[in-house]
Amino acid sequence: MPIAKYTGRYVEIIYQDSAGRMTQRTIYVHSVRGGIVRAFCMTSRAPRTFRTDTILAWQPVARPA
Repeated sequence: MPIAKYTGRYVEIIYQDSAGRMTQRTIYVHSVRGGIVRAFCMTSRAPRTFRTDTILAWQPVARPA
């Protein structure tokens, strides 16, 4: 199931960054286009972009506290 389905929702992701480190984050997905996820990251409390090919897993979550 593509992550684009979760636009407008909170999602927990596991992704691999450009240095090869794996990170787990909760994000609010704003949009997905051209292989790029635009989101607000609840971990860093800032807007972020993620490449879809580096997101290894995702699952919807309830609104984080």
